[in-house]
Amino acid sequence: MGPFLRCLPQPVREGTFDLFASAEEAWFWFARCQRLRADNARPDTSKATFNRPCDPDDIYLIAMRLYRQHQLNDGHLRVLAKFGFAECPPDHRCAGQRTELVIWRQALDRLSEPMRHKGIVSSGRSD
Repeated sequence: MGPFLRCLPQPVREGTFDLFASAEEAWFWFARCQRLRADNARPDTSKATFNRPCDPDDIYLIAMRLYRQHQLNDGHLRVLAKFGFAECPPDHRCAGQRTELVIWRQALDRLSEPMRHKGIVSSGRSD
């Protein structure tokens, strides 16, 4: 009976959810959460201003599924990580970031549909 006790369902969050406006916004949120996790910080949910429709792990799982399906590659993940942790997209004005901007946009475009399908991103914008 002991091992079955660990398989309890997660509680359902109540209220309305604040969907992300875009895959880019969701990715930046995910990157911030990963940085906090790496720093062993615990989120203070009492001060939360948004009720997000997912956990950071949901975004990670979408990205890894796309990677396994060869829709995202190592280059996509490298650019997503680099600029996600920098909390700003590649800058088209910087010659060294123009190629990364193309990869960034391609990766976010591929993440958008699965995120919309899961109810993470609103259907209004897809960038």
